[in-house]
Amino acid sequence: MSPRSISSHQLFDDVRTRLDLTWLVAHEGGDRTIEIGEGRSRRPALVGYLNLIHPNKIQLLGSEEIAYLDGQSVAQRRSTLKRMMKLSPSAIVLTKPIEPPDDLLAAARAAHVPVWRTPKRGHDVLTYLQYHLARALAPRGSLHGVFLEVYSIGVLITGDAGAGKSELALELMTRGHRLIADDAPEFTLIAPDVIDGTCPELLQDCLEVRGLGVLNVREMFGDTAVKRNKYLRLIVHLGPMVADGDNDGMKRLYGDVSTLKVFDVEIPRLVIPVAPGRNLAVLVEAAVRNHVLKSKGFDAAQTFIDRQAHQMRRARP
Repeated sequence: MSPRSISSHQLFDDVRTRLDLTWLVAHEGGDRTIEIGEGRSRRPALVGYLNLIHPNKIQLLGSEEIAYLDGQSVAQRRSTLKRMMKLSPSAIVLTKPIEPPDDLLAAARAAHVPVWRTPKRGHDVLTYLQYHLARALAPRGSLHGVFLEVYSIGVLITGDAGAGKSELALELMTRGHRLIADDAPEFTLIAPDVIDGTCPELLQDCLEVRGLGVLNVREMFGDTAVKRNKYLRLIVHLGPMVADGDNDGMKRLYGDVSTLKVFDVEIPRLVIPVAPGRNLAVLVEAAVRNHVLKSKGFDAAQTFIDRQAHQMRRARP
């Protein structure tokens, strides 16, 4: 998994409307990068209030931090500002309507450190920047398949080329379910056990069906036929129909169920055999409903096994 990064200029563009940011010191000498690399057990925090011992990538300065600087002697203040700039923060953000100190702006300009100002409270700025950076720098990758929302559950349909994934997605959309992404949905690990799936901008609203070409789902079915993102909860794999073997008894009870690791998160995976005459859309809907029941603690197969065991115990002399 390659390291994720975001430039301070891009971060400013992403959050300036939400945080009402303005420039006080612009970029000079090149843009700065905020990055999380692999294998780092300890690293500076991405964003936080002024800290010269454990520096942050983005240093927040509120009224208390400015008061701390104002309480220092001229020599101490100069030394503090020098240490602050030597840490090379990606940006310095002044919160609330604070008048920026001239020596701070001069030191930042000399060190080529951007300075932004926002009228928002420091706590609000800190919370939103932490949220935004966590998503922007989270592990990200793509999986081949069609990602849909079926009964409010994020379902990734996978299978070999020509298995009928797009045709199945088209049938599910005619039944009221929604498309998120076709062919190459992007997935982001936004929490230790939560994977969010979205559609690349290039593929937005598009579904490729063999024989029909590329279809614009939004124009054909309306805005309600597409969804921006959804958490990945279930993978349905379209596999070939094989003859029952001697060891398939448990699959007849529980189905061909396993798990697939995505970003080290175990995602339930169900294999549905494809054969002429099978209504795959109905089978996927049933699989999703059964998955919801299992997540609530109800397992139909186990209930049947328990019922059978009970009958066998009653039949004993």
